[in-house]
Amino acid sequence: MTAPDARTDPRAFLEHLYRAAVRRALPLHNTAACLPPPPKGRTLVLGAGKAGGAMAHAVEALWPRAAPLSGLVVTRYHHTPARPAGVPERIEVVEAAHPVPDEAGLRAAERILALTRGLTADDLVLCLISGGGSALLTLPAEGLSLADKQRINKDLLNSGANIAEMNCVRKHLSRIKGGRLAAACAPARVVTLTISDVPGDDPSVIASGPTVPDASTCEDALAILQRYRIEVPGAIRTLLEQGALETPKPGDAAFAGQPVHLIATPQQSLEAAAAAARAAGVAAHILSDEMEGESREVGKVHAALARAVAQRGQPFARPCVILSGGETTVTIRPQSEGTPRGRGGRAGEFCLGLAQALQGQPNVWALAADTDGIDGVEDNAGAFVAPDTLARAQGQGMKIDAYLGRNDAYGYFSALGDLLVTGPTHTNVNDFRALLVL
Repeated sequence: MTAPDARTDPRAFLEHLYRAAVRRALPLHNTAACLPPPPKGRTLVLGAGKAGGAMAHAVEALWPRAAPLSGLVVTRYHHTPARPAGVPERIEVVEAAHPVPDEAGLRAAERILALTRGLTADDLVLCLISGGGSALLTLPAEGLSLADKQRINKDLLNSGANIAEMNCVRKHLSRIKGGRLAAACAPARVVTLTISDVPGDDPSVIASGPTVPDASTCEDALAILQRYRIEVPGAIRTLLEQGALETPKPGDAAFAGQPVHLIATPQQSLEAAAAAARAAGVAAHILSDEMEGESREVGKVHAALARAVAQRGQPFARPCVILSGGETTVTIRPQSEGTPRGRGGRAGEFCLGLAQALQGQPNVWALAADTDGIDGVEDNAGAFVAPDTLARAQGQGMKIDAYLGRNDAYGYFSALGDLLVTGPTHTNVNDFRALLVL
């Protein structure tokens, strides 16, 4: 695909890079090399995540037609793509809520666990795991209700905890995550295909690692709950203190000979975007695929770098694109009564912090977007920042400090016509950020 000219249409050029990154992470492009041969017995497909529907369709398209194949995968509402033409439906795909779990996710998790009963050593289980699986694969620990899990999940999302911390808690409050799904599949062989949406690509963190061992402990989960002042029912706290909700650990025989394949990663997508930029004659530099921290603060750091390049040509020569990925966080600020609730996600809040710190710096454009096509719980993937962003907002009487104060990135960029709306992309390798300096 021919790239738009970065100098005459910076916004279209940045969107072109985003779409190159997303294309690199689509399951159908990455699955074939990781599929094992059909087993002597049956093949059962189980899975959860925002890419679950696309991953299931990829397996259906690639699996030998004569070989038995069945299963169940849960994905987010409206994230099931159209099945490729001529591909028969052999894997059931259901939908549930994300990022806060719902009854549909609970029912799906119960059904997935039930399907593991009666498996034999001749059988193969293909587990399709992608980001979002923690909320979609909801099976609360004994003594914990769905309402409890929903409230704890909301508190974690609003706390500023990073993804590893959130998923440590989730694993210890679940009957299916933290390696428990793989343990339930014994004695069948389990092969996990996963798309990474976490810094470091640790399979035990992706979707709370339902098929891999977990090195974190009940003590770790308690410390995180205490750090972020998140309450759990007294009986559950006691079970955590007693270690009664411990997860299967590394070295457990249940995981012997059970391979895990990373079929798409954030770094691969950033490299695809960089290649697209270079093909268009623009130098590209990847900072990291593992950036974490408060979104607005990460935005300010990116702004400082972009200003140095724009003003002094250091540390990178102009023109260039600066790329980064990872998973930042947003701490929701308490609001006074009567203040409208802010809307937006990590990408939008990054753009607010970036625009505030750039202060209208000439020759700098930016796009931050989530690669699943949904920034938080809104309908946009992310937002654009341009040299005139602040001036246009001020012309409408909009003060960026007020929007940051109520975490309202959506309201700010929507009013400017600067949201990126793509719809679900059917994959998920987390945050994508691109700064163009001309």
